[in-house]
Amino acid sequence: MNRRELFTGTAGNAACHAITPRGAQRIPNVVMRTHENRVVRFYDDLIKDRQVLINMMYATCEGYCPVITMRLVEIHEALHARMGRDLFMYSITLKPEQDDPAALKEFARMHGALLPGWTFLTGDAYDIDTLRYELFRHDHIKIDADLDAHAGQMRIINDATNRWLHVAPMASKMTVLQHIAWADPPKSFEQRLEENRRLQERIDQEVELYGYRKVI
Repeated sequence: MNRRELFTGTAGNAACHAITPRGAQRIPNVVMRTHENRVVRFYDDLIKDRQVLINMMYATCEGYCPVITMRLVEIHEALHARMGRDLFMYSITLKPEQDDPAALKEFARMHGALLPGWTFLTGDAYDIDTLRYELFRHDHIKIDADLDAHAGQMRIINDATNRWLHVAPMASKMTVLQHIAWADPPKSFEQRLEENRRLQERIDQEVELYGYRKVI
């Protein structure tokens, strides 16, 4: 790597472009139904080459699920310009025997979650358990048998770059947004240059106003 590559990050971008997604090998491509009663393949139709946020819930839950859903509404609002374009949210029921598409749609409506880019999913119980263990397992038989333990988690995946992260949805809003940003595609040199230019403008303004830098 030469000096220019080191400081511009172009070498890192080239490496990212060469990545081959491995999600198809890791994520079960099970058949599911959306809250709009549309049949989809989980990996092929919802995950492949996308950046996604995934959580698990169930419509009759009176503990974590409503609170986490409201938090995710806040996250959606903060990222609304991206939702349904380059960022997608999926909420998978933990109790498919109870939650048909109509029940999921009603749950979403009650919590203000019928929003662009956000899909609620149900399907075969065995398939959903398979997804649950693949996406959220703790490798602890007692914890993994507890549905509520998996209701309090969120998985962030960027399939195009093989980036997988985990965050607790009830962490601070800033923490959740930061984890999502860590999975974003690499920025071009021009984008980073423009961000640095804007940051320097803010720093210069604050130095002029206050005599010192406030922005971090």
